[in-house]
Amino acid sequence: MPTTRQSIRQLPRNVWIVTLTSFLTDISSEMIFNLLPLFLANVLGVRMAGIGLIEGVAESTASLLKIFSGWFSDRVGKRKRLAVVGYAISAVAKPFLLIVASWWGVFTVRFAERVGKGVRTAPRDALIADSIDDRHRGLAFGLHRAGDTAGAVVGLLLALGVVWASQAGALSLSRETFHRAVWLSLAPAVLAVLVLGLGARETAVSGPKREAPNLSWQGFDQRFRRFLVVLVVFTLGNSADAFLILRAQERGLDVVGILIMLVLFNVLYASLAGPLGSLSDRIGRRKVIIGGWLFYAALYLGFGLATAVWHIFLLYILYGVYYGAVEGTARAYVADIVTKEQRGTAYGLYHAGVGLAALPASVIAGLLWQGLGSWGGFGPGAPFFFGALMALTAVILFLFWVPKTAVSPPPTTI
Repeated sequence: MPTTRQSIRQLPRNVWIVTLTSFLTDISSEMIFNLLPLFLANVLGVRMAGIGLIEGVAESTASLLKIFSGWFSDRVGKRKRLAVVGYAISAVAKPFLLIVASWWGVFTVRFAERVGKGVRTAPRDALIADSIDDRHRGLAFGLHRAGDTAGAVVGLLLALGVVWASQAGALSLSRETFHRAVWLSLAPAVLAVLVLGLGARETAVSGPKREAPNLSWQGFDQRFRRFLVVLVVFTLGNSADAFLILRAQERGLDVVGILIMLVLFNVLYASLAGPLGSLSDRIGRRKVIIGGWLFYAALYLGFGLATAVWHIFLLYILYGVYYGAVEGTARAYVADIVTKEQRGTAYGLYHAGVGLAALPASVIAGLLWQGLGSWGGFGPGAPFFFGALMALTAVILFLFWVPKTAVSPPPTTI
């Protein structure tokens, strides 16, 4: 049996090109979007519930595009072009963060950037799945997540350098420092679009004549339909990671410390994504996903109980184990349980399910933390206790409700 290293060397061109594209995009995005909740809270004075609303609405509304974009890539049999358009939209949106001066301006830019992600994500994942056989699918998606996360490490290190040079030791972020990070983020964003546009090769999905795939999930295997429901249940407790950053600041961690924490988290994530994806090729996706969700539940319980800065710092680094285990493996699992002709649509539904659940998840987290109006909420630990509970619920449903083997969809009725 070939080793993981040998298998990596045999991965096709498209996997490497898409991985490099995600690497460059995450250099750009992680430089600014991990600082964005601090910019909203420290510079613009937006409250926790408002931050949750901005993150949730932008992610969820744009996620509707993931369904259409994935379906359209199945319909036309093309993946690459839509992915390039999506990356281009995100790149164009980022410079407008230099001129926004209110929460609604930030929301508009964040929404536009998420629209780009909505357009590109399902066709990009389908492009990876179409380019690799099922024996190495977990490894391919794991490598992609590793490259994506390695870009996050580089982006965070660059942001750390900007913050250190501008305001070392400061507990709050300044407008000037945030703008310096935005300027520096623009070059890799543009380069990512060029790499994908010039380097990737289109995959043949079908013959010249093809009916549009059915957008209804009734046309999918029961495993996919039930897995999607379970994933939504899990995501309702998985609020935006912005709340983890704000939890660290609430415990007393300064901006430089937060960026160091994020770097170490992403290093661990990038280191584990490939090996854990390869592990799912050998022992099965279900076991790896369930293990990742149980680990997530334990971490979120810890975030809720944390009383010291070092608690949050250590737990957030270990959060990379969950991401390394689940992010790539879940995408490979989707490709395993749908047909090749359905992959774009399936990834659209998958990402839309996660994105649409992000709105209530983030709003619930903000309300649990700080409340609304005269209601003061339950405190900083409450969103994380809720997240642990929802993760355990998802594990139980996945174990006992999602079939392990294929179950044909019901016959279509008129």
